[in-house]
Amino acid sequence: MKRLLALLLLTTGLAFAGGAPAQDKPAAAPAADKPAAEAAAATAPAPAAAPAAAEAAKPKVDKGDTTWMMVSTALVILMTIPGLALFYGGMVRAKNTLSVLMQVFVTFCVIAVVWVVYGYSITFTGGNAFFGGFSKLFLSGVTGESLGATFSKGVAIPELVFVAFQLTFAAITCGLIVGAFAERIKFSAVLVFAVLWFTFAYAPMAHMVWYWDGPDAITDAKSLDTVTAAAGWLWQKGALDFAGGTVVHINAGVAGLVGAWLIGKRIGYGKEAMPPHNLPLTMIGACMLWVGWFGFNAGSNLEATGTAAIAFLNTIVATAAAVLSWLMIENLARGKSSALGAASGAVAGLVAITPACGFVGVVGALGIGLASGIAGFWGVNGLKKLLGADDSLDVFGVHGVCGIVGALLTGVFAAPSLGGSGIYDYVANAVSPDYSIWGQVVTQATGVLTTVIWSGAVALVAYKLVDLTIGLRVPEDAEREGLDTTSHGEAAYRM
Repeated sequence: MKRLLALLLLTTGLAFAGGAPAQDKPAAAPAADKPAAEAAAATAPAPAAAPAAAEAAKPKVDKGDTTWMMVSTALVILMTIPGLALFYGGMVRAKNTLSVLMQVFVTFCVIAVVWVVYGYSITFTGGNAFFGGFSKLFLSGVTGESLGATFSKGVAIPELVFVAFQLTFAAITCGLIVGAFAERIKFSAVLVFAVLWFTFAYAPMAHMVWYWDGPDAITDAKSLDTVTAAAGWLWQKGALDFAGGTVVHINAGVAGLVGAWLIGKRIGYGKEAMPPHNLPLTMIGACMLWVGWFGFNAGSNLEATGTAAIAFLNTIVATAAAVLSWLMIENLARGKSSALGAASGAVAGLVAITPACGFVGVVGALGIGLASGIAGFWGVNGLKKLLGADDSLDVFGVHGVCGIVGALLTGVFAAPSLGGSGIYDYVANAVSPDYSIWGQVVTQATGVLTTVIWSGAVALVAYKLVDLTIGLRVPEDAEREGLDTTSHGEAAYRM
């Protein structure tokens, strides 16, 4: 326990010592404060008119948008606890059910605390292109009156709502990794690794992909250049990720794969059967994931608008198409369509449509869904064997592979010629007439490659640090007996 506490203190210290930014800016879109005086100063005709001009320039907060974002936040919590926990819990052996539920549940709690202490600040404040600043540690300066920008000029939501919404993204991403090394890792190791990886992998990736100053800061070409220069590295390059294909799924999938390699295979893996012990739990969890994913995808629009409706519908269509394509190929390969295949296909479709949901039309959603069902089946049954890793619950096979497929196909189907939304020009306040499918796919590939390298490197170092201090794996006798009793002194089922 002393080693665990020491490593947790070391982790926090490293997070705070990450290097002070050259200029610590206010939290930015999609989480930016928009001081009314900033816009008013440029337009006020005389000092006497300044208060009125400032009030007119202040972004408006709509109760409907705020309500939708609070509901979306609750939906993402639903998809994590209990959705993800039950999905994973049903797929492990009975003797490890509670351990997986605990790992997902407590990881959520740990990341929730870390998020408000320093995670939000290093993700959504200015610093450099890769890492944010420290001006909002412990949510300093964030009040009920603070505003967060959306993707529409003059429209805002309470910043605290955005803080809570993004908290759930960080928490579920760390929870996803749990499935890769289920049934043989120490409970304390899961929690310490989650803090390390969150600090140096999740937060920087979210900053690179999603941090910018918001649309209200853009009035002409010069201001656009200024906003772009201050944004995250992948935002600057124009990478499209509506709700977390790179930030969440590829990020978690790669970290899980590295963990599966380093921790090693389960005792008896490949020699004895290890089927899911309770498929109804897994199916219930998958259904909860699907329901919660509407908050994940449609909520990422930050407003209750037509784009949110597009993301909502695409989340239904792509997921349904992925289920059907998974079952079709499974039937061709094995002669039967399984419940586990249906649940896995649903998650594959949800993962793949995540980066694209607000950028593509229904035809694009269908194409991405069909492709992800096939890709996910191959990731679980073909690629897994090639990689030689005991990825217990196929985190990389589904989240990593389908996240890559979705990210790349976003570049294809976001094209206006294929029913997509194209790229919005905030200077002209209209969709840009220029869209290169090949150019955007290359940009998307840059985002994918960056995520794979960054997450893999951080995960490798984090696992090694945990292993050297408190150890990663439980003793062999504890693994054979089951982690429910050896780690928690309880059992999911009493005979």
